[in-house]
Amino acid sequence: MSRTPTTLREAEARDLPALQELWADILRTGTAAEQIADIADLLAQCEQSNDKSIVVAEYDGRIAGGVYLCVSTLTPLNLEPTVLAVSPHVLPDFRRRGVGTALMEAAVRFAELRGVANFTTAANTESRESNRFMARLALAPQATLRSAATATIRSRLTSRAPRARSVTTHRHIDKVLAARRSRREHVAS
Repeated sequence: MSRTPTTLREAEARDLPALQELWADILRTGTAAEQIADIADLLAQCEQSNDKSIVVAEYDGRIAGGVYLCVSTLTPLNLEPTVLAVSPHVLPDFRRRGVGTALMEAAVRFAELRGVANFTTAANTESRESNRFMARLALAPQATLRSAATATIRSRLTSRAPRARSVTTHRHIDKVLAARRSRREHVAS
């Protein structure tokens, strides 16, 4: 059985609804129209910069996957350049047909054309298949990115904050410790 070839190209405005469907689970919470507007802003940034790109993969004439690419640094502290492949995603109907491999090939080619020696990507922690795919391509885990609402973290920090001991509680503990010490000394002699 022959495979239908996957074709890669730069994303265009007509691709916005398909990209919103593709990335719906990772875009900010909001309406589909707001998510499409966010992707349109990204697409406009890509058109103005040689260091950013959205690549879509077509399979049998339909959009099957996409990836956002940008030249960045490894971290804000480690200024080594890297190509960041954000959300290389393949629609479920097109998995196991070479679409993901084609997207990663496009990302590596993007890095090579810009002379960038490092490559970074991320996969959702719950996606075992994606993480295994990345591992087979020699991408090793480097960090765990965690996220939560600011208010949630504030409430947890507040509940964990050490409470000031009252003077009476402190004196009571001192008396208990002194009594234990004297008993140990009495038993030892």
